[in-house]
This record gives sequence, C-alpha cells and structure tokens, in this order.
Amino acid sequence: MRVVLLGPPGAGKGTQAQIIAGRLNVPAISTGDIFRANVTGQTELGQQAKAYMDAGDLVPDELTVAMVSERLAEPDAKAGFLLDGFPRTIAQAEQLRDSLTDLGHRLDCVLELVVDEDELVRRLSGRVVVVDGKPVQRDDDKPETVRHRLEVYRRQTAPLSGWYAQEGLLATIDAIGEIDEVTGRALGALGAADADDDGTAGQPAAR
Repeated sequence: MRVVLLGPPGAGKGTQAQIIAGRLNVPAISTGDIFRANVTGQTELGQQAKAYMDAGDLVPDELTVAMVSERLAEPDAKAGFLLDGFPRTIAQAEQLRDSLTDLGHRLDCVLELVVDEDELVRRLSGRVVVVDGKPVQRDDDKPETVRHRLEVYRRQTAPLSGWYAQEGLLATIDAIGEIDEVTGRALGALGAADADDDGTAGQPAAR
C-alpha cells in the first residue's frame, strides 16, 4: 500500500509509522531522513537544499518534492511506502499526486492521527533531556512553545485533512490510548481502504 500519515506534533506519528510500515512490509519514509541522506551524500538536490538551509531559508516545495519523488522511485518503495511528515501543505500534496502519477502510482489511504490539543501539550511539555545528569525541559517543549507549534500546524498542515477527504482518501484515527491500540485502529482503517480498492468495501471515510 501507499500511505501518507498525518498528525500534529505529539500525535505519535514517528512511532506508528515504524510499526505500521513493518506490518505492511513497506519502508517508512520521512522527509527528515530524505534531507539527511541527500545532504550527507552531497547529491545535487542535497547541495541545493543545503544552500537554503545554511541561509536560514525554507527549502522550496519543488526541491522537497523532487527529493521525495526520487526516494519513492527507489526499488524498495515500488511495492508501497508510508510517508511520515510529507506533504505538509496542499501545494505539496498536489505535487506529490502529480509525481506519483508520473511513476504510475497513486495513494491508497491517508491516515490522520487525531489527539486533543490539551493532551498534545501534556505529551510534548512532559518531555525532558538530561544535561549534566539533570533532567531539563527543552525550550521547544515548553507549553507556550508547543501551543505555537500546534497553531502553525493548524494553519499550514491541518487543511490537508479536508483536501484528502475530498479526494476520498482520508481516514481519521483516534490516537489516544496504548500504542498497540492505536496501531490496531490504523491497520483496521487501512484494511478498509485496501478492500475498497478491490471494490468490496466503501470509501475509507473519516472515523
């Protein structure tokens, strides 16, 4: 299957991406990994991206999509993949759709992990790192900073939910609970989406 995983910071995307991808026997692909691989490997795209990052600028959508498209064209992703952290905007989603069409593929399902904002703040602001043997809260995990990050997500990425719903691809998952419980809900939604491809089930509508 070809799946996109959506969700705000603190929803558990990274954890669920690895587990679900393992169950589906497809690679879990994150934009962070793609950026690091291109920059470290000093690819042409990586060098272009590094120039923007070194200048403190955002990497343009076209460049990001180009790196993602190259990764999705690799042999291990031909039978399927799970994208974590991409797309982040509707413009990126449109470009991803076009890139997949060029590869002769399309998305099967978009899973959105849904968590109440207060719970997200609790999860993120509860994280600590150890410095000189003492637990310290990171600046970007302070409650006021977390709420700002969530506001940025609502403004830039949350509109993808409606866009993918119109495409008939969206399935929303309650991401509160034990890890295996959330995984079960996600796999259940993917099973419905897979059955729909065979014409034996309805659209993976929001749950």
